[in-house]
Amino acid sequence: MANQYKKLVEQQARLKQKIEREDFKLRQSKYYESRQDRKARSRRLIQKGALFEKYFEAEKLSVDESEELLKIFADYVNSHKSNKFKNDQPNN
Repeated sequence: MANQYKKLVEQQARLKQKIEREDFKLRQSKYYESRQDRKARSRRLIQKGALFEKYFEAEKLSVDESEELLKIFADYVNSHKSNKFKNDQPNN
C-alpha cells in the first residue's frame, strides 16, 4: 500500500512539473508574441514619423509644433481620404 502511495505521489510530482513546464512555455510564447508586436509597432511609427518629416519638411519642428501642423490638415485629409486609406477597409 505504501508503495502504491509513493508511486502516486511521484506521478503527481511529474505531472505537476509537466504542467509547470507547459505553463512556462505558454507564458514565454505570449511574451515573445507581445514583444514582436511592440517591435513591429515601433518600426511602423518610426517609418511614419520619417515620412512625415520628409514630406512636411518637419525635421526641426518640436513634437508640439508637429502636432499643431498635423491638426491644421487633419480634418481636411480625413474628410477627403480615399476609401483605399480608410480604417474600415481591409489592408492589402
